[in-house]
Amino acid sequence: MSTLPIIEFPDPRLRTKAEPVRVFDAELKQFVADMFETMYAANGVGLASTQVNVHKQVLVADMSDERNEPLALINPQILEKDGAQVYQEGCLSFPGIYADVTRALRVKVKAQDVDGNEIVVDAEGPLAVCIQHEMDHLAGKVFVDYLSPLRRTMLLKRLDKQRKQAANG
Repeated sequence: MSTLPIIEFPDPRLRTKAEPVRVFDAELKQFVADMFETMYAANGVGLASTQVNVHKQVLVADMSDERNEPLALINPQILEKDGAQVYQEGCLSFPGIYADVTRALRVKVKAQDVDGNEIVVDAEGPLAVCIQHEMDHLAGKVFVDYLSPLRRTMLLKRLDKQRKQAANG
């Protein structure tokens, strides 16, 4: 396994729409394993393939404190959404930036596992938020798109300032 480089905003590749996965083979399994390793190494709870510059419909998540509940969703589709919740989201492509985003409280998602078998996941609370966030990446959307123009501008200025400070050591 190996960690993959994570693309950071405003890289235009984050706006690429992912294509469906059609081949379920050893290469896909290795890629999913590498995505988990990358997500865990970055202390993330979710990662979409778009964030590592692979434009296939693959996402991984693990909301457990012990990092022992890995979930891989390939070609995910939301079947049902219910309720609403405001949750403070962060993103590995926006290091150090967090914002309140309103999303569905519960989602029912149809996807495939690494072997191509159909699975259905009923998610609620933080896991539902994570799945919706990562599915947005697969559609070329990022969490700051949900913010008001003023709030988005403020956060992106903060991100730019953090990068300049990091570059100047």
